[in-house]
Amino acid sequence: MAAASSSSVNHMLHPLQHHTLLVPKLPNVFKYPKFQSTFQYSSSRVRPLSALVATESETITQPQDSGEVDLFACPVCFEPLIRKGPAGFNLPAIYRSGFKCIKCNKSYSSKNMYLDLTLIAGAKEYVEAQPSRTELFRSPLVSFLYERGWRQNFRTRGFPGPDEEFNMAQEYFKPAEGGILVDVSCGSGLFSRKFAKSGTYSKVIALDFSENMLRQTYDFMKADDTILNSNLALVRADVSRLPFPSGSIDAIHAGAALHCWPSPSNAIAEINRVLRSGGVFVSTTFLRSTSSTPAILRPFDRRIAGNYNYLIEEEIEDLVKSCGFTNYTCKIQQAFIMFSAQKP
Repeated sequence: MAAASSSSVNHMLHPLQHHTLLVPKLPNVFKYPKFQSTFQYSSSRVRPLSALVATESETITQPQDSGEVDLFACPVCFEPLIRKGPAGFNLPAIYRSGFKCIKCNKSYSSKNMYLDLTLIAGAKEYVEAQPSRTELFRSPLVSFLYERGWRQNFRTRGFPGPDEEFNMAQEYFKPAEGGILVDVSCGSGLFSRKFAKSGTYSKVIALDFSENMLRQTYDFMKADDTILNSNLALVRADVSRLPFPSGSIDAIHAGAALHCWPSPSNAIAEINRVLRSGGVFVSTTFLRSTSSTPAILRPFDRRIAGNYNYLIEEEIEDLVKSCGFTNYTCKIQQAFIMFSAQKP
């Protein structure tokens, strides 16, 4: 019974993997050497905005009970929220705090383990319909299985594995060291936890729209005492309506996520808004077709993409640049792509 359920969910998660004509099977990725360091990023190092703010006013990054302006912003008007609660940026401190938008007069609070900063947080009657792929990842079953087998299966499509992906992302994020990193569409927090444990960033925010994915992230955190009280926060939010002031974030990561977003253009434009000048955006996704896909089949590959926004590399580069990013660069292996860009 479990095997049948897993097969069904796997088919929904990655419909393209069943169309072998589009992405011919190549030798197992385990046989490949580790990716070489071919990254390109600006040689000029920009000091993270968060580091500059911290030297001027510690109360901004360490809010006190008196009610200080916080890193988080109202998802309705984007005004910074006022936080009342214990100082610190970790699970115990944040989720004993209350947040309020003075302009909208709307309050936000934690849901036991994550801070809900969606537009309809606190709504009692209204229920908003979401695309099927969004609802899929809100499923308790998919959330439970995601890091317990499904993510590992990405290797068959060219993904190098979480450890190597993390190392690749860290190379791209060097200009943002010491700053604030947001892991959008974080899933079960696989990379959020790695970023937090690295000690590279002053704050790490694991952000997802799925309540159950965030619950799984919390469960994994509870099992690791070294991370439970680290500078890692869990936030429920929409990637197309990020709850941060403009120009306040140093780095944004989106692992295997872009193809699941209802509108990649809205999401990437929003990512551009919240990044500071010089901020870095790094993302991985599945390519719809690759250089190995026969040219005669490429006009038909959109028809079988299902509900997912699978793109080709040229479309990704064009999309990122059209949303205002520069210094685009990428690494491709089979259907896997990791790309990076910076906000001017």
